[in-house]
Amino acid sequence: MDQSTTPINRAGLAGVTTAYLLWGLLPLYWKMLVDIPSGAIVCHRIIWSFVFSLILVRRGNDLFSLLRHPARARILAVSLACAILLTANWLIYIWAVNNGQIVEASLGYFINPLIAVLLGVIILRERLRPGQWLALGVAMGGVFYLTFSYGSFPWIGLSLALTFATYSLLRKTAVLHSLSGLVLETGMLALPALAALLILARQEPVMTGGWHGLLLIGSGPVTALPLLLFVFGAQRVTMTLVGLMQYLAPSLQFLIGLVIFHEDFPPEKLTGFSLIWTALLLYTGEHLLHHWRQRQTRLAAR
Repeated sequence: MDQSTTPINRAGLAGVTTAYLLWGLLPLYWKMLVDIPSGAIVCHRIIWSFVFSLILVRRGNDLFSLLRHPARARILAVSLACAILLTANWLIYIWAVNNGQIVEASLGYFINPLIAVLLGVIILRERLRPGQWLALGVAMGGVFYLTFSYGSFPWIGLSLALTFATYSLLRKTAVLHSLSGLVLETGMLALPALAALLILARQEPVMTGGWHGLLLIGSGPVTALPLLLFVFGAQRVTMTLVGLMQYLAPSLQFLIGLVIFHEDFPPEKLTGFSLIWTALLLYTGEHLLHHWRQRQTRLAAR
């Protein structure tokens, strides 16, 4: 059966939807830790994500088979690069949330698909269709507008998009299952994170007891569970549906920053964001049209 005519798997749809909802609500979680330095939060997140994902992982054979893999040195190097990119992404995001920049951070995940396409062109030598070039051009126009008219280079959004898109690109080459990959990536940095926490504790006392302690430990489950749900769901629904739903998380983040925390959003910023949203509509519409044309071609060939 053609994938586009396959009935939507309800369990898969629920898994992907829940994952994006949880990712979208994460700013509310990190805001409860606003009194703790962002670096300390990230260190705890690395450690407890490693512990929790190690408990959850069911494909331990993936990790053991790595020791026998002929390209294990390359795999470990890629995993280390992924770990560093993921840590940088977490640090920028948590700092942004706890410094009143949730709206700016949401920009990063809005433009992430377009940055991923651009990396595909530059690194993988992929060819773009005219509609995709148009979407990229409009998005770049939005970035330039924010930089020159609003007077502030959107470094938070672009840094988040670039680190996550590069991370995703590298993860495509990994041989490990997503959860096993998280175990390896966080495991590589668990000891450095623990050492950093000890150094931070000497320099400045950090509240890690009571409610704050529970929230820091909970950073493991809130990191691993959405990933687990996403992997479960993505295996059961089409990638077109996954691609369309990916805007749910940044939309929730944007609304949280704007409505709940009343972050500054002047008309100049609205114009820049509107250009980027237009680029996303062009990109999504072009993708759906291309998918529909391919389907019609396959049906005509039968």
